[in-house]
Amino acid sequence: MDSEVITEDVTLVERAYRIRRNALLMGEVQGQGYIGQALDIADVLAVAYFGAMRYRAHDPDWEGRDRFLLSNGHYAIALYAALFEAGILPAEELETYGSDDSRLPMSGMASYTPGMEMSGGSLGQGLTIAVGRCLGLKRKGSDAFVYTLFSDGELDEGAIWEGLMSAAHWKLDKLIAIVDVNNQQADGPSTQIMAFEPLVEKLEAFGWYVQRVDGNDIDALKRAFDHARGHDKPQPRIIVCDTKMGCGVPFLEQREKNHFIRVDAHEWKLALEALEAGRQA
Repeated sequence: MDSEVITEDVTLVERAYRIRRNALLMGEVQGQGYIGQALDIADVLAVAYFGAMRYRAHDPDWEGRDRFLLSNGHYAIALYAALFEAGILPAEELETYGSDDSRLPMSGMASYTPGMEMSGGSLGQGLTIAVGRCLGLKRKGSDAFVYTLFSDGELDEGAIWEGLMSAAHWKLDKLIAIVDVNNQQADGPSTQIMAFEPLVEKLEAFGWYVQRVDGNDIDALKRAFDHARGHDKPQPRIIVCDTKMGCGVPFLEQREKNHFIRVDAHEWKLALEALEAGRQA
C-alpha cells in the first residue's frame, strides 16, 4: 500500500466495525436503504481498503492508485462508509446521504463522489468495465490492480460471463473480482432465481484463479486478498465471498426480507447498540 494510506494503527476488525457504524448512521438519515448489504460486505471493504489497496486519501485521482469498481451501485452506502473511514470523504458529509445536492446519492455515481470509480446500478456492467480499465492500464505499463465487486444476483446477467471470458483471454493478471454471495436479490433467494452453483468450478473453467471464503471472516479474507495479489500465473483472479445479510446486527440478520430494509425510528439506536455489543464481545 502507498505510505500515505494509513496513519493510525487500527485493526481490520475495528475498520469493519467503523464501516458498519458509518453505514447505519447514513441509513438513519433516510430511515431505509440497502443496510443489509452494507453490513454483509463491511469486512470485505475493510480488507480491501486497509489491507490490500494502494491509494492516496488526499488525491483520489492519483494515477498510481488501485481502482475499486462498484458494479452493484445500490451497495454505494457501504462504499461511502469505507471512503469515510479511509479519509477520502470528509466526515461532515455523512449526514447528507441521499439528500438533495449531496455527493452521496443512493446509487453510486462517479461524477459526484470522490473515490467512486464508476457509476453503478445497471447491474452486470462492472466486470466488463474493469476489463477495459485493466487493458488500458496494461497498455500504459501500469502495475495498478483493478478490483471490482459484484453480487450473486448479477450472475444472472450475460455481460458478467462475457467479462469472465474476455478477462481470461487477455490474461488480465491485475484484475481481482469479488462476488458477494449473500443469496439475496430483489425477487428472492439468488440460487432460486437463477441457479449458479457449482460456482467455483464454473469460474475455474473460464480460466480464472478462484478462491472461496467466508466473507465475514477477516483473517480468511486477508489471506485470500494476499493470495490473489501474489498469484504468479497470468490469469485474472476472483474471490467468492459467502456473506450474511445484516451481519453484526442480529435482529437485522434474522429478517426474512432484507434486500432493502425499512427500519423503524427507534430501531436505529437498537442497531447501533447491537453493533457495539458485538464489538465488545
